[in-house]
Amino acid sequence: MFDRDLVELYEVETKVLNQAVRRNLERFPEDFMFKLNAEETEMWQHNPLRSQIVTLKRGQHIKYFPTVFTEQGVAMLSSVLKSPRAIQVNIQIIRTFTKLREILTENKKLAEKVEKMERKYGKHIYEIFKVINHLTTKKEVPKEKIGFRKTDTK
Repeated sequence: MFDRDLVELYEVETKVLNQAVRRNLERFPEDFMFKLNAEETEMWQHNPLRSQIVTLKRGQHIKYFPTVFTEQGVAMLSSVLKSPRAIQVNIQIIRTFTKLREILTENKKLAEKVEKMERKYGKHIYEIFKVINHLTTKKEVPKEKIGFRKTDTK
C-alpha cells in the first residue's frame, strides 16, 4: 500500500507517518517497505514529475517519491503509529492472526482424525463421504417465473 493511502487508513498526517518510520527504521527492512524511484513514480502518476517551470504548483507534482509498504510493513506501521485508529488496526491484526492460527490448528486436528479413520476403515469411509457429499450438495430446482401470465378471457 502507498504511504498516502495508509495516511487515510490510520488517520494521521503524512509527516507523522514518515517521522514514525524514520524513528523506527530497524523495524522496516526492505521486504516491509521501499521507495519508488523516479521512473516508477512517473508510471504510477501517469504524468511527469516536474514541469519546466522552477516552482511547483501545489497538488500538481510531488516533491518526494512515494513509500510503498508490504503486508508486513502495514502491520508494523500500525504498531509504531500512535493514533487511535492505528491502535485499533493493530489490535484487529493481532486478533485476526490469532483466529487464523486457531482455525489452522483445528483443521489440522480434524485432518489427522479423518486420516486415522481412513486408515482404520479404508473403503467404508470413502462410501460414507460419498453419501455425505450427495446429501449436502443442493440440487437446483427450476425457479418459478415472476410476473403476470397471459390468460384467455373469452
